[in-house]
Order: sequence, then C-alpha cells, then structure tokens
Amino acid sequence: MEILFYRYNSICEPDILQVFTDFGITVHVEDLEMHNKKATPRECAEKVSGWILQRPLAFVFSINFFPAISYTCEKLKVPYVCWSVDSPVPELFSNALKNSCNRVFLFDRSQYEFFSPINPACIYYLPLATNVKRWEKIVLGMTEADFARYGGDVAFVGSLYTEKCRYDRLALSDHTRGFVDGLIEAQLGVFGCNFIPESLTEEVIRGIEGADPGFYRSSDIYADTSRYLVAHQYIGMKLAAMERERTLNRLSEHFNVTLYTRSDASRLPKIHCKGGVSTLTEMPKVFQASKINLNITMRAIETGLSLRVWDILGCGGFLLTNYQAEIPAYFEIGRDLETYESMKELEEKVRYYLTHDEERVEIAINGYEKVAKYHTYEIRLSQMIKILTENMPS
Repeated sequence: MEILFYRYNSICEPDILQVFTDFGITVHVEDLEMHNKKATPRECAEKVSGWILQRPLAFVFSINFFPAISYTCEKLKVPYVCWSVDSPVPELFSNALKNSCNRVFLFDRSQYEFFSPINPACIYYLPLATNVKRWEKIVLGMTEADFARYGGDVAFVGSLYTEKCRYDRLALSDHTRGFVDGLIEAQLGVFGCNFIPESLTEEVIRGIEGADPGFYRSSDIYADTSRYLVAHQYIGMKLAAMERERTLNRLSEHFNVTLYTRSDASRLPKIHCKGGVSTLTEMPKVFQASKINLNITMRAIETGLSLRVWDILGCGGFLLTNYQAEIPAYFEIGRDLETYESMKELEEKVRYYLTHDEERVEIAINGYEKVAKYHTYEIRLSQMIKILTENMPS
C-alpha cells in the first residue's frame, strides 16, 4: 500500500508517519507547507495532483483538513483521510467537507457532533493518542542533573496566548467591549460548559468582524462562520489568555510554580519562568520530573482531550487537568489522573498531592500504564485503518 502524507509541520506528524511505516505502508511525503507557509491552495492542489497522477495511492493523508486536497482527491477519485488535532478549525466549514472522497476524523466528540451531519458517512470520531516509545527513550535516560534542572512542584508547559490574541488589538465600541468582558468573566467561573457561542448577539459578532480587516472570510462555505470564529478565535483566545494568567498567578501565591513558555510572562511576577522547551527532547523531562503537571484546556475544545493530556500521561507524569466531559470514557479520575472544576478545588488538590507523594506517584504510574496499553498511536491508527477498511468505496 502506498499513501501520500501532506505535511505542514504539526508536532504529531513524525509519530504518525513512523507508525504508518511500521505498518508496512509506503509513505510518500509532500512537505510544501513545511517550507512555504504562504503556499496557496492552488499550489497545494498542484502538488497533490502530481503525486496522485504518478502513483497508485491508496489515500492522501494530512493532519487537519485541507479543502484544496479534498477537492483534488474528489476530482481524481482518491480517498482523502485527515485527522483533526486542533480546535477551532475554520476550514471544516468549507463546502469541501461534503465531498464523498473524505474520511475525516475529529478528536473532540462535541466537534464531531457539530460537523458530522454535513457528511454523515464520511466523518468519524477518533480521540488523540501519544508515542509512549518515544517518551520512554528520553525519560528512562534522564540523569540526576535532568531531574534537578526540570523538576519542581507545579509545572505548566504551553502558550499564554497573549501573542495570539487578536481581540486585544481591535478598536471596539464601549458596548461591544463591555459585553465581551462580562461574558468572559461569567465563563471563567463555569467549567465543563462553553456558553459563549450561543450568548453572542449579532451586534457584537458584526462589531468584532468589522473591526479586523484580516477576519477569516471565504466564499466557499456552507454556513456563516462569523459566530464560530468570533466565539473561538477572538473571544476564545482572550478567554484562554486570561484563564491561564489568573490560574497561574493564583497558584503562585501559595505554591512554587514553574512555567515553560515562549510567551511574555511579565504579568506573572511570582512564577518561575524558564522560557520554552523543545517538544521532543525537553518537554518529556519536565513532565516526568515535575511533581504536578497542570493542563488548562482551551474552551474551543468543548469535550475532548487535548494532545497535552495524552503526552503528560505517556511520559509518566502526574496530571492535574480541568475536567472535560470525555475524560471518564478513557480514565478513572483519582486513579489515572486528577481533575478540577473550580479554582478552589484546584488549590485544594495541588496542596493535597504535594503532601501525598506515594499516592501521587501511584496515580502517575496508573495513568502511564493506561495510556501505554490503550492509547498509543499504534492502537489509534489501527482503529483508524479498521474504520477506513470498513468504509472505503469498493
């Protein structure tokens, strides 16, 4: 079997490519967008069509959905398989999502339930996974110096989203700004439910849309994307920035908190900020050496588990994450990982697990064993291929 892997440099691409290869699949790689971030849909289509016309490909694969690839595969009658690892993904509103060539896998069940009615026979739910073998090689080779360098009480690895927050750069009316500020404050107090999209008024949506000349616009859509984009890419990013800042500042009042980020951390005066870390070589050492690894999920991921959840557990780290509705489907809370549903509960659990070492280590081991047994890329891609085998055109 031969496939084409269209890459744009997602962090999980090397792991997936390796598993496909280990499965005995011949993988050809098109890396246009790894070197040219301004590549046009036309250039993408030309590259993909060139591969399809040269080789008997079983399917074209990508991380996240590329409408240009879908249209090309539809025209040339080759299946297009993609696995969404992000949210939000505006491209899922493209009319290309309706194409019969698609085999689209979405990791967030809420996202799946939202988009699957557009093309029910071609859209599937598939949670994310991790590469335990990769992490084991790094973690098992850690030295005392590594534990001293990367160890700590509470650690958070990730963006603060301040540099990605377009909302802060908009010139908005006092009414719009006040409405959004109030909405964010209300949402910050509620976990497990994202009520921002349905709470937006048309006036606020149009105000934010009109204030940004770079607002994502496309004529190739089957539904108006304005509410979705305003809720998730504008207000959602602002919400994420505020939530991460407040959470980390609050914890740092009582605990030693280490932050690994390339974002501006000047508004976190009591945090020990150590800058960014390499995803493949340093991040697993942080997860293994830290007593508590904190995860704060963006609200655009409504029910699903982000890649960070799987990676922390796959590195043998103790995970304390905000509650997500899909967690009980894969893990036992209090046995494999821990969750919080309020700032008070977060503080209480940090305090508890910093003083209960044996219980914390046992949970970390349980979480690692659960992921290693059920949630590796080998297992997940086997599930994907089974679905493809059962749903490919004859």
